[in-house]
Amino acid sequence: MDLLRSLPIGLYLEQPITWLHRIDPRIKVAWLMAFLLTPIAANPYWRLGLVGCLLVLMVSSLLPLRVWWRQIGLVALFSMLLFGVTLFAPDGLKVDHQPRLPENEGAIASPSTLSSSPAPAPSVSPAPLPQPTAYQYVLFDRSFLKVTRRSLNLAVRVGTLVFTLLASTNLFLLTTAPEEITAGLESILSPLRRLKVPVTEIVLTLTLSLRFIPLVLEEVQNLVRSVRTRAINWRKIGFRGTTQVWLTVAERLLDNLLVRAEQIASAMQVRGFTSPNRHHVKWHQFKFRRLDWLVLIGLGVFLSARLVWGSV
Repeated sequence: MDLLRSLPIGLYLEQPITWLHRIDPRIKVAWLMAFLLTPIAANPYWRLGLVGCLLVLMVSSLLPLRVWWRQIGLVALFSMLLFGVTLFAPDGLKVDHQPRLPENEGAIASPSTLSSSPAPAPSVSPAPLPQPTAYQYVLFDRSFLKVTRRSLNLAVRVGTLVFTLLASTNLFLLTTAPEEITAGLESILSPLRRLKVPVTEIVLTLTLSLRFIPLVLEEVQNLVRSVRTRAINWRKIGFRGTTQVWLTVAERLLDNLLVRAEQIASAMQVRGFTSPNRHHVKWHQFKFRRLDWLVLIGLGVFLSARLVWGSV
């Protein structure tokens, strides 16, 4: 069991270096925010277009099939599951129609009027009028499966939002090193220094958190392997014994992570990381290339298309 290989979601891929790796991280952050924000109050066609755009980016990036299939395959499966559940679930909209005329018109007439009036002619039900358009609220109704326009709209909204959120962030983390992410965020947030916002401390904390994720996976992997090598008979120890074992494992995991965090803090203090003014590290040197300008122009075209065709 190797968690670092079986759960590759969110990890940086160093090789091979694709054209997505060469783009400036600040532009990639802008594109990521565009993918996350443009689906808000957008029509279903734009949401489906974002899914298609992400798929085109994945294929054109020429990433190894085993890499993006493990990541995007799970994301697509989860999104399709949400789509199916929302599609056939009740839409929550119950419309009760009210007839234009009362069901029994004679019930509202007075008795004297009824006695003096001649016997009414037998009523003839009018023939149903043809619908002026082909509009139907219920799109599919078979047995216990029922699809309405509202449930279809909700299914498209939920499925595309989940896929766009997970796929775009995974693709961003897959092609951007943690140091480039933090350097790009520091460059973007640099104007906040005038408002006394500790930008460098925030960026340094983000860098440490991104670097700490593989350590957490490694500790979990080691503890799970240690439990498996002891060949514990889970049926024999019962529910209470199983709970005690896993509580012990969780306590040991917490202790190991605190020890790792203390070691990292001691190493930073030894190297002079006492304050950003005394020890500031240049994480990455930014320089716009021709590819960066092309991608930036594409971002402008993308946002313009959202304003023209993506509105509800």
